[in-house]
Formats: sequence, C-alpha cells, structure tokens
Amino acid sequence: MAADSLVKVIFEHEGVFIHPGGDEDGIEQDLLISGSLRIVDKDAEIIVEYRPLEETVDPSNMLCAGKDSSSVVEWDQCSGARSHQLLETQHSYETEWDMVNAVSFKKKACTNGEGALNHSHERSRWALTFSVGDLRSITVKVEGWTFLVFRLKESSASLPALHFHQGGSKEFLDTLRRFALLSEAPDDETCLLVSTPNKALSQSFENLLDDNNFGLVHKLRKDPYVTTLGGFSKVTNYIFDAFRGTEEQHQRPPEEVADLLGEVIPGLEINQQEEPGFEVITRIDLGTRPQVTRREPLSAEDWTKHQDPEGRMINISRLQQVIFKGGLCHAVRKEAWKFLLGYFPWASTLEERKALQRAKTDEYFRMKLQWKSVSEEQERRNSRLRDYRSLIEKDVNRTDRTNRFYEGIDNPGLVLLHDILMTYCMYDFDLGYVQGMSDLLSPILYVMENEVDAFWCFVSFMDQMHQNFEEQMQGMKTQLIQLSTLLRLLDLAFWNYLESQDSGYLYFCFRWLLIRFKRELSFQDVLRLWEVMWTGLPCQNFHLLVCCAILDSEKQKIMEENYGFNEILKHINELSMKLDIEEILQKAEGISLQIQSCKDLPRSISVILGFDTDVSGSDPTDSGSPPAPRPAQRPDACSNGHGHLRETSSHNSCKVAFTS
Repeated sequence: MAADSLVKVIFEHEGVFIHPGGDEDGIEQDLLISGSLRIVDKDAEIIVEYRPLEETVDPSNMLCAGKDSSSVVEWDQCSGARSHQLLETQHSYETEWDMVNAVSFKKKACTNGEGALNHSHERSRWALTFSVGDLRSITVKVEGWTFLVFRLKESSASLPALHFHQGGSKEFLDTLRRFALLSEAPDDETCLLVSTPNKALSQSFENLLDDNNFGLVHKLRKDPYVTTLGGFSKVTNYIFDAFRGTEEQHQRPPEEVADLLGEVIPGLEINQQEEPGFEVITRIDLGTRPQVTRREPLSAEDWTKHQDPEGRMINISRLQQVIFKGGLCHAVRKEAWKFLLGYFPWASTLEERKALQRAKTDEYFRMKLQWKSVSEEQERRNSRLRDYRSLIEKDVNRTDRTNRFYEGIDNPGLVLLHDILMTYCMYDFDLGYVQGMSDLLSPILYVMENEVDAFWCFVSFMDQMHQNFEEQMQGMKTQLIQLSTLLRLLDLAFWNYLESQDSGYLYFCFRWLLIRFKRELSFQDVLRLWEVMWTGLPCQNFHLLVCCAILDSEKQKIMEENYGFNEILKHINELSMKLDIEEILQKAEGISLQIQSCKDLPRSISVILGFDTDVSGSDPTDSGSPPAPRPAQRPDACSNGHGHLRETSSHNSCKVAFTS
C-alpha cells in the first residue's frame, strides 16, 4: 500500500477574498468570495492553494475599521464605481484595514435544495491550486488594500485576483521568496517575475539528503565547512540533477531547453536556429594571456610616505595599486586594513580618525551592553538569542586553535572573538550569527588586536559577505552561476569536460566562495589574499578570477586522470593548504588583463567583472582625492545577462550568443 502524501503547511492566512465582478453571468455583483490561502510542501513540491470558505460574503453587510481604528464605517452596497471611490477615500495601506471579527454575513435564503448545491458549486469554482514552479509572474497592486494577480507559464490568462483585506500579502510574498526568486520586471514595477529553475533547484539549498534528512541550509548554518567537505558530497547528485534535469528534459527540443536555461540564468538567450552549418553568433578571441609579476609587500616606511602632515592619505590610487601587487608587511596591516575595509575614510585626518574611533567605541559598548545585561530569566524567553549564543560558543572553541593568538585554554583571544560575534548579533539581529562567520572575523581580530576596531572592520567585511550567510543563499547561487559563465569564456574545453561529468555548475567551489578561501590557504596567505581583494583591483568580483586561476592549475590533472564527479569533488577538497597564493594571484591578474583586453567582450561578462566602469584605469599620479567608495559586493546585482558559449577548435577562442 502506498504511503500517504506528506503535506507540510508552510504559510496559511484566512480572510483572503476574490471579487467575482459583475460582468459574468450568474454572479451577483455584490458578492465576495472569502477563503483561506496556503503555501504547502506536498511531496517535496511547493504548492499554493486557495480554498473558499463555507459562506460567501455580501459586502452590504461588511464592516471595515477606519484608519484611526476608533470608528467603524459601513461598506455600503453600491455600484462598482462608487464602491471603488469609497475605498479610495480610505487610506491605501493594508495594515490600516481590518475585517471586524464580529461581523455577521447574510445567508441567502434557499427555496429548495438547488440553492445549496449551486452555492457549493460556486465555492469550488473559485478554488485555486498551482505549483510555485508553474508561476510566471505576480502583479502587486494597492487600491485600498493589496491584491495579487497570478499568471502561470502555460497560460496567457491571469488567475482571479486575491484581495488581502486583512493584510498578510507581505508575509505571503516573503514566504514565497524562500522557494522562488521574485524580481521586479524592468518595464513594470508592480510586476514580480518568478524564477524557479525547477522543483529540484528550489530545494537544492534546502534539503541535504543525508541520513538525518537535515536541510542543507540548516547544515550550512550549523557547520558550513564540515558540510561542504563531508555532507555536501551526499547532496551533489541531488543538486546537479536540479540543473541537468531528467532524461525526458534531455530529449526536449532546443527551444524548450533554452527556456529551462533561461530560468536557471535570468537574461540568458540562446540562438535556436536549426539551419545546418549556420549560426548567427559572435566570435570571441581572448588572445594571449599576459605574463604579470608580483612585487614585495608595502613597507611601513612606504606607507608613511603616503600621508600628509595632517595624516591624510595621498596618492591613493597608486597606493592601492602597490597593495594589490604585493600586499602589506604585517606592521602596516593594523592601520591599512581600516582604510581598505572602509572603517577609516581615505581623506580623513589623524584627528578626525581619533574622533571617529571614540564615537565608534561608545556605539560598540552600548550594543555590547545590550546582550551583557540580559538576565538568564530573560534569555530563557528569547530562543533566538539563546541559539546565537550556543552556536557562537561552540564555534569559537574550534576556530583557528592552532594559531598562537587563539591556542590554549582560557585564551583572551577566544573571549574577544566570542564578544564581538555576540555584539554583531545586536548590530544585525535579523542575520545574527551563522556558523562560518567566525572564520571571517578571526584574521581581522588577529591583525587588529583590538576589540572595537576588529568589530567595525568585521562589520564592513560582512557588508560584502552578507548574502553568503542569508537563509536563501541567493548570493551563493549567483556566484556559482557567474563563475561557471567566466570559466566557459576562459576555457570552454575544460568547462565542457566538467559538464560531461555533471560538474559544470562548479558546486565543488562552494566553500571557496562561502568564506573566501579561509579553509583553503594558510593563515598568513589568507591575510595576503584578503588585503589584495579589498583594494577593489583589478576588477569587481576578483575572487571569481581567483577561483578560475586555481581551476586552471588543476585542469590538466583532472582531465588527464579522467576524474568523474566524485573524484573532482575529492580532488578539490584535498587542495586545502597546498595552494601557492602568489602563483594564484599572478595567474588571476593575468586572466583579468586577458579578458579586459578583448575588444568584443560581451556586456554580461563586463557586468560581472565591472569592466563597464573604469575600475583599474585610475590616474596613478592622483595626489590625494579619494576614489569613489567601493560598493559592497552584492553578487545578485550581477545576476542577469550571462552568456551561453559554444565550443570551437581554439583554446582561447569561443563562439558566443549573449544578451545584454
């Protein structure tokens, strides 16, 4: 006997209405259909359900709360135009409208049994059920309250609008965002385009198919590096199936495959012309990769030369270039990192920085006092704070314990690590603490040797890394897609090999991106890599080119040994602590110059690397004007417009069909 379907209710909200309208035959103009809206997980598929309640609502007997909530106004029975006008006079915020619970609905008198039968038929007529994966768009409109209009992919018609008279539309959309990417349509700000590559992809970061059936998000929040090393290998088949699809999908015609890829990579368009030997595409020749050299780290003496008598930094563009080419000697890091991370403004004087530190010290300890002053009794009633504290205490006790700064029992460095992370929970309580964040703080605290300075530098770093740790992990998904796009451009033969081994989406690079190579390099090499990346040179998302450089060094072994999916994953994991950072940086810079020199570079690649703005071409004679602030690297800002590459015989040449 088959097991019953497993249904989990994720969201439920009553008091959602359908306005049938007066133009359809057999529908009373003044009736509203009241119902319950749910989002459910049914056999691993996310379903939206709307079920009408037993009684339809006669608006002539409906009462609504006025804006001041102290008076109740009657919703008079009137024409559609007048009714709309009345609603316009009430303030158009759904939170300011509320159905009065005590309202009684008129029941239509039935002279015979047909009434009940017709009434039941009327209710079932307005029942809605559809998969989130089938959604094309959601239009959000506000006319006295919020109502949503759904459009499915396989239908040109819209479903009946759902009206949220009692609020709840925001919560509904927020819940939906857990399972689909909702992005504003470029030509209509009221329309949200729904992107769900397929059922498996929507769960690829939600479910880890291990023995305990823990969700991957839960596993990563609990222990990202252990998950990506151990448990992540168990989810790989599930994840790449999300992109590869079923055998039935493999047999689909090209136009349907193009649609699927377009869902995975928003903005992607594939030339679907089927005429033999003919493709309207552009040929891209990247040319020879230039050889670059690294330099010695910037010394304390050279750092001092870049300050004027009042302590302002001068020749900033040249200074950043020098740091990018060689990094910093350790004696300079404590001060220089504050500028690189944006804690200190480049144009500030020494006195201004002292005043800033005093203000930031006060702000830090006010936040620290918030969690320090919470009593045990209060904490028993605050489950989130308890969970944050528990995770932090567990994580701190195993962070870089072989480093002298953190080794031993009752190490003061561990106390500072703990206190900074707890205070960050007060700074950003929505995110709080996610395991892996201690890996990002540890090198900063090691360099700063000061609790307050380390905290504010960590805040700046987290501004760049925030999306890596958000529950939806949209930043991680986007970076993996961007990395795959870059690798296809750089080495299509290697990318094709990875694709043939179901590794084209590069999930084995997950940990590299999650904590910026912290577990792949020695501690000192991490310091060098991070300070180089913080210069913002030579391009945006330089860390993706660092990934490409590592893969370029490993491709020969992977291909010659004919590694399959599991062997590739194992090989990449075993690179930890075996990488030469200077060689990697040298190769990554060469890749950047090679791509930038391409005359016909597709705009999508330019957007990923920021070549559409002048990042590296600053005048080295700049005598003191600070560069524009470097924006936090939000990967999703570059998620549109990736290209589909087609192989040719040239190693550094490829044919591409892109959309901008």
